[in-house]
Amino acid sequence: MRKLIAYCGLDCETCDAYLATMHDDQPLREKTAKLWAELNHAPILPEHIICEGCRMDGRKTVYCESLCEIRQCAMKKGLATCGGCPSLEQCPAVGAILAHDPGALKNLRE
Repeated sequence: MRKLIAYCGLDCETCDAYLATMHDDQPLREKTAKLWAELNHAPILPEHIICEGCRMDGRKTVYCESLCEIRQCAMKKGLATCGGCPSLEQCPAVGAILAHDPGALKNLRE
């Protein structure tokens, strides 16, 4: 499995926070902060858009670092990703991700 697949199966390499960080792209950081703030009804600022990958050592967005229940659960269970969890099919948290991005399930199965 590629290292830049998040615990939930999303591909970090296509995430705008990851891309903005890797390319030091301030306009993308600003665009992403605005979108995420609107989607989450939260005060997300451009300086919050810093991430080097969900399962990688290094910087992460505040949400990914400490608020993402999926990441916290997988780490607590000692799983490389949710793909190794016997409750994957019944998990409402991961189910929400998979409903919006069917490619995430494929990533978890690989």
